[in-house]
Amino acid sequence: MNGSVGAFDEGFLATYLERHVEGFKGPVRAEKFTGGQSNPTFLLRAASGNYVLRRKPPGQLLKSAHAVDREYRVMRALRDSEVPVPRVHHLCDDDEVVGSTFFLMDFVPGRVFWSAALPELEPAARGACYDEMSRVLAAIHSVDVSAVGLGDYGSTGNYYERQLKRWSQQYRASETETVEAMEALMSWLPSHMPKDDGRVSLIHGDYRLDNFIFHPERSRIVAVVDWELSTLGHPLADLAYQCMQWRIPAEGPLPGLGDMDRARLGLPTEEEYVAAYCRRMGLESVADWSFYLAFGFFRFAAILQGVLKRSLDGNASNDRALQMGALVRPLAVMGCGAARL
Repeated sequence: MNGSVGAFDEGFLATYLERHVEGFKGPVRAEKFTGGQSNPTFLLRAASGNYVLRRKPPGQLLKSAHAVDREYRVMRALRDSEVPVPRVHHLCDDDEVVGSTFFLMDFVPGRVFWSAALPELEPAARGACYDEMSRVLAAIHSVDVSAVGLGDYGSTGNYYERQLKRWSQQYRASETETVEAMEALMSWLPSHMPKDDGRVSLIHGDYRLDNFIFHPERSRIVAVVDWELSTLGHPLADLAYQCMQWRIPAEGPLPGLGDMDRARLGLPTEEEYVAAYCRRMGLESVADWSFYLAFGFFRFAAILQGVLKRSLDGNASNDRALQMGALVRPLAVMGCGAARL
């Protein structure tokens, strides 16, 4: 085992990849990325270039969680689409190689921003980056899923009903204490669910700032990553999920825009961002916005509850897991606020 990564034998991995990936040549040196909470991700420096390896975490996992095979499938399907994704090379389900299922993709150089206020940029560039996020989101939701081979990538119809059931079960499976706001949301959401309007698209499932790689110099997204939660579903789920950041406080482990002067910073308001998306998708407006937002907060809180449980069990991929897990209660409270509970 390599002491620096504590995860797998780099020599054995190099030999395996030389046999299964065209043009790959070792030796390999692996460095674990520090960001992210779900699937451990490594930069591989090899003689043939730089790659990224993304694997399932070790230990007992919740059912359907950490689906790196789905990430591989969707990025492979999108390689010739208008959605920017890294090129993927190989999926391995042999646990003997690195200890769990993994896939290999290109390393995409660029910038990853972690604060929603984009403090590294000038006001004009901030606005341009947000417009680019809107453009790419519309591109994802406009993919012809049948044409790219994703027609069976998820169930169709009753998306929110299915998602509410799934994440309620996931939350209960990882629950560590009673969170009153989560209980309130699980009671309110089923009774305020909009009628299914039949809209189905590819959705990313975790569409947020730190899952985009921007061009090193331009306000252009060169890769969307972390497709673990992608599926076929209702496109407004992605929009509402991203728009939570307008309500999350600026201070904390997940910096938002909740108490910032957006105009001074060159950032759109939540209403302006939603309107830009609607223009791109040919929509007049969004009805039942409070439900979509409340569900987004509930779902994110349920995801972070899983992060907290893995941390307490010793299986988290990141030492910030406990810190992120502490957000479960405040996120649920914000969800209640969106629902006006």
